Amino acid sequence: MFYTFMTRVVRPILWLLFRPRVIGGEHVPHYGPLIVASNHLSFIDSFIIPLAVPRPVTYIAKAAYFEGSGFKRGFVRWFLTNLGHVPVRRGARRAAMGALEQGAEVLQNAGAFAIYPEGSRSPDGRLYRGRTGVGWLVLETGARVLPVALEGTEKIQPIGASMPRVFGPRPTVRIGPPMDFSHYRDLPPGKARRAIADEILETIQKMSGQEYAAEYNDRAEEG
Repeated sequence: MFYTFMTRVVRPILWLLFRPRVIGGEHVPHYGPLIVASNHLSFIDSFIIPLAVPRPVTYIAKAAYFEGSGFKRGFVRWFLTNLGHVPVRRGARRAAMGALEQGAEVLQNAGAFAIYPEGSRSPDGRLYRGRTGVGWLVLETGARVLPVALEGTEKIQPIGASMPRVFGPRPTVRIGPPMDFSHYRDLPPGKARRAIADEILETIQKMSGQEYAAEYNDRAEEG
């Protein structure tokens, strides 16, 4: 019921406010397990991508978004929970693994699960080295990966801004063809996870045109 409400009421409102340009929407499979892997520039990314992907998508979200008191925090917690977002505390390996396991459950039920392989928002617009959790999900579930490249969302809500700018710069969502990694199954798991993450980030970099930073995003370790 909530997703129907989001689709029929909230989605048109968000589309009017942000007016995203979607390139490659025809690549989105309407059925079957799907890992949506994207670069990450702004908090608003998790609201922009669902406008371009015409099916329910479950996200990993920072645990802090689910915590705290007050009307604003309560609304965000209610909103994210009803969208199916999975809380994860960054820097806690066990918690992160638990979130990935929940993602695997979504995929095993033929759902779509979104992940930011960089681990957190880019602090400077560069594309950072991908973490191997996305590779684990691929090997665990056999799901294909939908590469997504966002552009301009950091202008709508920069890091540190409490609210997004509406009717401002239009973001662009580029969607590539689904990627299949079944050919990596014969590699040792650790090597396969690394190779999958690297190939996904390389694909996103080609789509986004971002400068690639051959290092991890340290923001991913923040709480």
